[in-house]
Amino acid sequence: MFAHKHRYLFIVLLAVYTYLNTVLCEVYKYFHIEIEWYVAFGTIMAITLLTWESSRLLEPRFKKIFHIREFKISTLAMFFIAGSILTTIITVGIVFFVSMVLHHYTVSESFIPLKLNLIYAWLANLLFHLLNAIKFYFTEYKTKWMEAEELKRISAQAELQLVKSQINPHFLFNNLNVLSALIMKNNNEANKFIEEFSKVYRYILTTHDKELVDIKTELNFIKPYIFLLGKRFAEGLEIVVDVPEAYEKFYVIPASLQMLIENAIKHNVVSKNKPLHIDVHVNGNNTIVVKNNLQLRESVDNSTKVGLNNIIKRYWLFSGQKVEVKNDNEAFTVTLPLLTLN
Repeated sequence: MFAHKHRYLFIVLLAVYTYLNTVLCEVYKYFHIEIEWYVAFGTIMAITLLTWESSRLLEPRFKKIFHIREFKISTLAMFFIAGSILTTIITVGIVFFVSMVLHHYTVSESFIPLKLNLIYAWLANLLFHLLNAIKFYFTEYKTKWMEAEELKRISAQAELQLVKSQINPHFLFNNLNVLSALIMKNNNEANKFIEEFSKVYRYILTTHDKELVDIKTELNFIKPYIFLLGKRFAEGLEIVVDVPEAYEKFYVIPASLQMLIENAIKHNVVSKNKPLHIDVHVNGNNTIVVKNNLQLRESVDNSTKVGLNNIIKRYWLFSGQKVEVKNDNEAFTVTLPLLTLN
């Protein structure tokens, strides 16, 4: 604090304030001190300036000798005591110079001015060191807070990268099986499938390190993904996507819609006799909903729910917002917040 760039302005203002108070309180008249106003003001200014500057010059040496970060209170206390000693020496020197050299007063006549100036100098020194201690502890608090926030951010990023890396390998395996069958039946269909398949994986590769994507980009990715699912399940799966253009300015976690659709397929029977209906639409409260009818597989109880937990964790880690999950025994609904960049 003592090296603050505006320290001289503060010193001048304090000296002026102190001198005006001595005049208003008629200190010089009450204690019968004969002194010119400019000498009185100059004395106060000199004491204020040298009290501050002595601590400023002393501070680097204290920091070098003592480990202030380890012994905060004791170091600040010793710094204050050292500053008080220097302040006393400086004040005595200034007062005796003004009183005995400039005005030829005796030692006894100089005693009262010395006492008054020492009281002011000690109070000024106490004020300076209190401000310094407040600044020191505030800086310590701010540093610790920033370190804690940085640690939280790094931990969150590490966890985010971990959950983002949990891509279901069954998606790749199942689509390769479909591709194999198409190659044997129809080359044109196989070529179209490969083209859409490449779009899906191109999206996954280009967004794996992104935290957010806009709705328009996510929907452009969903279209080829739905095409792949259509080839795999044919009439057993119906997916309806209804997202107006007005909502394309919002953002979602990358591949979150794809993972929710995949999650619905994973946990439910998908067949021509029992078709699975998945509805993707936007609510008026700036949320996007993925809803499917329930026709659970027998092995659903053994599910680890990695896909859904992945989405919930990613939303919470990045935005602090919760994903709403609802199961009413007739339909399974997941509601994702639509995010903005601010």
